[in-house]
Amino acid sequence: MRPEHPATPSPPENAGIGRLPPALQWCVLAPFSAVFTAILETIGLPAGLLIGPMLAGALVGMNGGTIRLPRQLYFCVQFILAMMIAGSMTPALLVAFSGNWLLFLAVVLAVIGVSTLCGWIMTRMRILPGTTAIWGSSAGAASTMLLMADAYGADARLVAFMQYLRVVFVASAATLVAHLWVTGAEVSATTDWFAPIAGLPFLATLAVGLAGGFLGKVLRVPGGVFLVPFAIGSVLNITGALTTELPQWLIALCSVMLGWNIGLGFTRAILAHARRALVPTVISILALMSFSGLLAVLLIFAAGIDPLTAYLATSPGGLDSIAVIASSSNVDLSFVMALQTVRVLIITLLGPALARFVADRA
Repeated sequence: MRPEHPATPSPPENAGIGRLPPALQWCVLAPFSAVFTAILETIGLPAGLLIGPMLAGALVGMNGGTIRLPRQLYFCVQFILAMMIAGSMTPALLVAFSGNWLLFLAVVLAVIGVSTLCGWIMTRMRILPGTTAIWGSSAGAASTMLLMADAYGADARLVAFMQYLRVVFVASAATLVAHLWVTGAEVSATTDWFAPIAGLPFLATLAVGLAGGFLGKVLRVPGGVFLVPFAIGSVLNITGALTTELPQWLIALCSVMLGWNIGLGFTRAILAHARRALVPTVISILALMSFSGLLAVLLIFAAGIDPLTAYLATSPGGLDSIAVIASSSNVDLSFVMALQTVRVLIITLLGPALARFVADRA
């Protein structure tokens, strides 16, 4: 498939940071990543371990940096993140889903429909090239959309700009709502980065992910390095044949590397496109959040769900930040995670076909 990236000149190799040897460029990138991540984590913004390195990578790339994440590492990042998401597919989620499947599907498809409409409108207005606006507006997990958008030729850098801006808006709003709703409750979570893990399940998780990644690559499935491990891992987790075990430090490292992979590709031309898309993107995010709020009201009256559970369940991403907020609040966690996981699963499976369908008619 022909890439849809806009034709942008590459920065001169001997300009700015590009004059330094690659090892020194990495030495510049690493501390900037640590500083940006620390700032984002301190002020409580979500996805700091990804957005911080992405900002640092963009800073290096904008100043002539020539380093790029090796393909072998990016391959590992994809299948590990796929197995992480597959780990949320458990029998408990199926039980929660089976009791509300029609309502779940209606809510999820409505959110996907509105987000796709926003992307279609932006594509028709030619605010962004090709299917970029469609992927960027997609109400799926941000990392999932980035991996698949790149495989389908969309500009992953602009998709990242749209997706993570939405993640920041949605998670910040959800945090505020949860804090205000439960008087005196603080939405916080501590992470034990080096907690002991079960050795055999960890090795099995890596083996399944690695085998699935290679299978997706051999079969040349678009986004297969991510999608095939995700599909296999989900089935194994649901059936109980596999217990996904991944250390927090490894997930954090993959988030950092994914951020670097995105950020290092930024150029001045890409940011010029992003500035042009800022206002329409914010408008589409607010429209999607407002619509999701209306769906939460529907859940409250139609299914008797408590307001905070309904709001968190219908919030359009990201899955990880919503999970942290829900787990530290007095809500029905299984209901929230069931609906959120169904949304991720459906958009992961339908996203490529839906993007092509909409793009052909845009």
